[in-house]
Amino acid sequence: MISIPAHALNDGRKIPAIGLGTWPMDDAQAEKAVSEALAIGYRLIDTATNYRNETGTGRGITRSDVPREEIVVTTKLPGRHHGYEETLTSFEESRRRLGLAYVDLYLIHWPLPRVGKYPESWKAMVKLREEGLVRSIGVSNFTPEHITRLEEETGVLPSVNQIELHPYLPQDELRAFHTEKGIVTESWSPLGRGSQLLDDPTLTEIAQAHGVTPGQVVLRWHTQLGAVPIPKSADPGRQRENLDVFGFELTPAEMAAVSDRPRRRLGGDPDVHEEF
Repeated sequence: MISIPAHALNDGRKIPAIGLGTWPMDDAQAEKAVSEALAIGYRLIDTATNYRNETGTGRGITRSDVPREEIVVTTKLPGRHHGYEETLTSFEESRRRLGLAYVDLYLIHWPLPRVGKYPESWKAMVKLREEGLVRSIGVSNFTPEHITRLEEETGVLPSVNQIELHPYLPQDELRAFHTEKGIVTESWSPLGRGSQLLDDPTLTEIAQAHGVTPGQVVLRWHTQLGAVPIPKSADPGRQRENLDVFGFELTPAEMAAVSDRPRRRLGGDPDVHEEF
């Protein structure tokens, strides 16, 4: 079984250096994929209310032989449930669907700045952490401005910010802000979904030099940046390949070559995107 390094969080807990994404699996697919991933060595599992697969994800966890305390389970608060009481209710619904006594990492999925209720949700998440129902709290798709507002209004920084991050969007400034604040960066869409990234000749050349695949090169690039990629795969062979990125190292020139491409988003802009 592949051994995975871990990152220290600013709340004293730890998070594995790579995880399994589950979007857009349904419950049946998620149950099978999560169970297989845990058997291979994954210990970080990522779902969300809006993925509509928390039930299957929970079943995959409970049917696994891996002790619960070794697994970091992440889910996310949807936009339609922003607000203090709404967040507490939404979390209980997520916990019920997952079938778990606690959640390891709870994230606000999108900030929805036009709505402006994310600080109230954050206060509810602090309460959930204090009660032990959530181990760590964080955000997703937040900008420095959004995070600064949380810190100013509550004094509590997120442990994690899960953001769109891939070679088309390395997020240098945001990652530097995270480092300054002690926040771990997680990468969604780490392999540039829907793009031609993995067909890139430069990545193919780097992969051949290391005897790996272009996908492994990109995931290794993430880990060397200090980010935690969460690639989605329902195929055990691909899951194993995605996890096996700690046996080689990219040179500074190779890291720069992976990053050397036109900048573009593949998902929503956090300042205007709304997902309820």
